[in-house]
Amino acid sequence: MLEPNPLVILVLGMLTVLGLIIFARLNAFLALIIAALLVSFLAAGNVAEKVGRVASAFGTNAGNIGIVIALASIIGKCMLDSGAADRIVRAFTSALGEKRAPLALMGSGFVLAIPVFFDTVFYLLVPLARSLFKRTNKNYLRYLIAIGAGGAITHTLVPPTPGPLLIAANLGVDPGMMIMMGLVVAIVPATLGLVFGAWIDRVMPVPMRPIGAQVEIPSLSDAQLPSLWLSLLPVALPVLLISTNTVLKVYADAEPTAVLRAEDVQFDKLQTQLSAQLASSEPTPGKVIVAAWPEELRSSLDAGHVLTQAQEAAMLAELNKLLKSKKFYNDELFFGISLNPVAKSLDKKAIERLGQADLMRLNRALLESLFPSAIAEHVWETPRRQAADWSSLFGNANLALLISALIAMGTMAATRNLSRVDVAVAVEDSLMSGGVIILITAAGGAFGEMLKVAKVGQEIEKMCAGVGSGSSAGLMLLLLAFGVAAVFKVAQGSTTVSMITTSGMLASLASVEILGFHPVYLATAIGCGGLMGSWMNDSGFWVFAKMGGLTEAEALKSWTILLVIMSLAGLAVTLILATLLPLKGAA
Repeated sequence: MLEPNPLVILVLGMLTVLGLIIFARLNAFLALIIAALLVSFLAAGNVAEKVGRVASAFGTNAGNIGIVIALASIIGKCMLDSGAADRIVRAFTSALGEKRAPLALMGSGFVLAIPVFFDTVFYLLVPLARSLFKRTNKNYLRYLIAIGAGGAITHTLVPPTPGPLLIAANLGVDPGMMIMMGLVVAIVPATLGLVFGAWIDRVMPVPMRPIGAQVEIPSLSDAQLPSLWLSLLPVALPVLLISTNTVLKVYADAEPTAVLRAEDVQFDKLQTQLSAQLASSEPTPGKVIVAAWPEELRSSLDAGHVLTQAQEAAMLAELNKLLKSKKFYNDELFFGISLNPVAKSLDKKAIERLGQADLMRLNRALLESLFPSAIAEHVWETPRRQAADWSSLFGNANLALLISALIAMGTMAATRNLSRVDVAVAVEDSLMSGGVIILITAAGGAFGEMLKVAKVGQEIEKMCAGVGSGSSAGLMLLLLAFGVAAVFKVAQGSTTVSMITTSGMLASLASVEILGFHPVYLATAIGCGGLMGSWMNDSGFWVFAKMGGLTEAEALKSWTILLVIMSLAGLAVTLILATLLPLKGAA
């Protein structure tokens, strides 16, 4: 059967998602699963596997992000119920003063939206905006904009919020790196959001209106709230643990343990063994190794030729180039070859997502397996690596958030004097809301995986081959990623669906070799694109309008324009950082 062009499959998949969500009004989970099945049917492969691979991709993605999202839901619920979130907001306001109340509200939204979903954060902070307006009788819209700016930007850029978390997983970006660079990119858009809020409040002052039949709930006294350090702990602890792990891992990865040195290689034995593989009539790993070598160097492998010192140095340089290749390992070529324990332990099915240090470790281990008498085994477990391994235990997002969830649960139980049954009910409520997010994000991940099966990424890579080389080509890809995510967001309304779909499409391009800089910038470009164009098909639009007491026209003139400004500002910051701080060595 004739296989459609990958770009045709991409367009059909996108139209399916958009049509089912916008016109058929299907839940995003169903729309994404149906689109994933369609793409899988159109892509190459055994007919019997076309449904199974969608289910397998769904399970893999759910496994990658399910625990983290569930724990983040628990943390958010417990922080709200215990008053911890309220304590954080009051601390910001008290520290900055009433005149800087917009900055306090923005900072509160900025921090709280890291573990808590945007609509929950907005719902939490709106009563404070209303309370401030009652005291000052001015700046109501400015307060709302400040809350929205802080909450929206970290919601799209900083894990463990589902969107940026799954972007990081799809693109193979370390969660700690995503947290750090997401926060860096978010600062400028959030600041511009404050500036825009002050301007739009002067141009279009909005009165504070009653919200339906809602009764204003009296605030708790300071004495009833948990302490500030205990309130911040569920937010700060996972960020600290995950970021520390990232720093130690980058420090360990900078140590060139896998790089071949002259004393690691017995060149005469390597020459003999390579020559034997080249003489074989079958495909061999040796033929792949020397394929890109200069002709003069290949000819030096002839039996009986004595290698010169210069030829040995050239051979060593070519082998070290090979260590960075993602195309060295092939199941068929290595079939029947006994791999050493290091090569066996690394996931060779996930080579595209391996960082450079792990990739070099794998390729060095493969060379050691191929030529055990010619290439010495390298030492991986250095003191730096051992420190990074221990930090990886506690800096794993799953364990870090589990610890934070237990702290948040304990704080809620102690503050509200709840029984174990009451705590269990609160946790169950949070897991029910988190389960929906898990289903949608995993379905979006499956859709993205099927686009990879259909070789959409390779087709886009071919299209972008002529735009330049190195960072110039990478910057064009950032613009492409931003544009695709923005189109998805404007068309179907969901920021999360937009981000996970776009990251799945472009996952095969997420490497330093293609981009010329760290793929975390591809992730932030997608996140900024997902922020663009919130209007009537976006739940965030209605949360802002209805909870704030604004008309649809007022929300379009304020909220929609706010997100356009922040989206473009985030893209600009991403482009500047990718140019000035490429972070190639941290990939």
